[in-house]
Amino acid sequence: MKYPKGSRKHKNPINDQSYKQSTQFGKRGMTLEKEIIETNKYYLVTDLAVIHKKPTPIQVVQVDYPKRSAAVIKEAYYQQPSTTDFNGLYKGKYIDFEAKQTNNKTSLPFSNIHDHQVQHMKKVEEHGGISFFIIRFKQHNETFLLPIRPFIQVWEKQFEGNRKSLQYQYIKEHGYLIPFTLQAKVDYLKVLDSVYFNGGDNNESRRQKS
Repeated sequence: MKYPKGSRKHKNPINDQSYKQSTQFGKRGMTLEKEIIETNKYYLVTDLAVIHKKPTPIQVVQVDYPKRSAAVIKEAYYQQPSTTDFNGLYKGKYIDFEAKQTNNKTSLPFSNIHDHQVQHMKKVEEHGGISFFIIRFKQHNETFLLPIRPFIQVWEKQFEGNRKSLQYQYIKEHGYLIPFTLQAKVDYLKVLDSVYFNGGDNNESRRQKS
């Protein structure tokens, strides 16, 4: 298991009152996706990064208006397959990642991940961006950042008859445990600093090319 090294200094303290009112980091039972969204808000108001959840492209077919002030979507279709959950910019680098959460103690089934998502993430990496998975094992109360390259090594083996899942032990060995902080429950930028921006990325890149 790898841990991020060092700590990150914030450029500005939190002084946005609307942010303070709208975020409740002590709230129990928050899903991984919601925790990342709240973490991204913290990154934004402290001027650390600009990372958002991607909107899902849908085409609305039927809408009912039970009240003048309210509209209810009755029928809608996905316009195209979605790619990943989040994207944005950090230290001049394009960031693109997918978040997954599982109750399984030992693995994350590949049935939760689609091939077009993986291909998209490969392209992001090939074009100089940073692409990864954030994976939470609820039973272990642990959240990991797994870069796309070690993920692909296992993903492609499933087509050769190997396991159709990502093992918890593999993620521990090839991923990075994401620290918890009061302001940022999923403080993945601390991992990115260690792996990609403080010399770690050079080592990671060399491993990918070797």
